[in-house]
Amino acid sequence: MSVTRTFTVTVVSTGSGNKYFIDGVQQATLILGEGGTYKFDQSDNSNGSHPLRFATSEDASGGTQYTTGVTASGTPGQAGAYTQIVVAESAPNLY
Repeated sequence: MSVTRTFTVTVVSTGSGNKYFIDGVQQATLILGEGGTYKFDQSDNSNGSHPLRFATSEDASGGTQYTTGVTASGTPGQAGAYTQIVVAESAPNLY
């Protein structure tokens, strides 16, 4: 299965706390197509202790983690670390 797109993830401390930046854009909204494979490169050292997770609730409260088609590899902040998702058909909105 080939990767549809790879995104570079960094974590930046802002005035309102740590925020994920996707390809240099703070908390970017991404459109991920059903059946697509998306890789989130977390090898930048700013990702240390900031694992990337998907949730079915905007506030990412307990019990909303989405794991269908999600694979994590390596340790965030170290070379080669990434989180990958293969978007399922009829997947819910993810946050």
